[in-house]
Amino acid sequence: MAGGVTLGGRSVRGADVMVDSTKRVLSLAVLVILTLLFLVGGFALLKVIQEFRVLMTLSAVVWGVGSVALLYHVMNRIAQTMPRRIRSVSVAVVFAGPAVLILLWALVLPTLRSLRLSFMDATGDNFVFLDNYAFAFTNPIMLQSFRNNLLWMVFGTLFCVVLGIIIATLVDKSRAERLIKSLVFMPMAISFVGAGVIWKFIYAYKGEGVNIADIGLLNAIVTALGGQAQAWLLVPFWNNFFLIIIMVWLQTGYSMVIISSAIKAIPVSLNEAARVDGANAFQIFFNITIPTIMPTIVTVATTILIFSLKLFDIVRVMTGGNYGTNVIANEFYIRKFTHGNSGQASAIAIVLLVVIVPVLIYNLRQFRARRTL
Repeated sequence: MAGGVTLGGRSVRGADVMVDSTKRVLSLAVLVILTLLFLVGGFALLKVIQEFRVLMTLSAVVWGVGSVALLYHVMNRIAQTMPRRIRSVSVAVVFAGPAVLILLWALVLPTLRSLRLSFMDATGDNFVFLDNYAFAFTNPIMLQSFRNNLLWMVFGTLFCVVLGIIIATLVDKSRAERLIKSLVFMPMAISFVGAGVIWKFIYAYKGEGVNIADIGLLNAIVTALGGQAQAWLLVPFWNNFFLIIIMVWLQTGYSMVIISSAIKAIPVSLNEAARVDGANAFQIFFNITIPTIMPTIVTVATTILIFSLKLFDIVRVMTGGNYGTNVIANEFYIRKFTHGNSGQASAIAIVLLVVIVPVLIYNLRQFRARRTL
């Protein structure tokens, strides 16, 4: 009798488990169907109201955000019903899977396509092997672009980092620290294109004898001091440095903020002990501050280095790459969208990628090293 009751109890519990599983599966099925209806209905609604632009925009935002949230919720519910052994993997796939797919679609596949096109002719139909890479490393315009990018990398990065260190050190713990940092950091809110337009007005030059109101700010200052107005962007070689100033203006704020946080992390007792031992401000700066924040300086430098390698906006807006100011990214744009040569453009893109990747890997290693400290 006791054994029968036990068996009966087990059978009842087994039936309850089956009922619960069936209900869970049915609820998930209903949820999936409702999600699909929501997605399809959103598309249909946007088509119906496409003439009402404001309403369509609001509906698209609500529907888009709601669809993503609903999809993640449904997929998470499905992942949670998986067996315990694969549940953690399922949840990871649900939340990281879409990001990985987007990364493959938006980054890996275009890179592979560019690599293939770099071995093809201008139309992408005929195989030319290394002809495009020979162009990239022998063409005078490309050699000039490499030289200019080297100038941006060396002087742009150097000025940004040095100015960031100087400003961060001088304003540290001063009364006007927040105000000064805000003013220096403010250009970071401006896009590279916007900065190019602003500085184009500063460098503006319309010839001799024009009205003072028709020349740029820099020429106005020069003429007010008794000098002669200059076409700053037409001066060979030196016009590259006038463009580099724009990047320094934009990126010094970033350098200053990161380095300032590293300086504030230095223990106060370390500086006080150095002062007790008779060290002056310069000795503390060069023997304590700089060695302590060196990993941060390297990280900032490599980040700005990557910016200078793939720089495009400033040169495109200011000079279009003319007058000896061309850079690699701008030459890629010209070869692809002006000359329509996909083979040469792809080869330039691959060369730029090969140059950037080692710097990027080094930067990531520095981040990991800092995280483990």
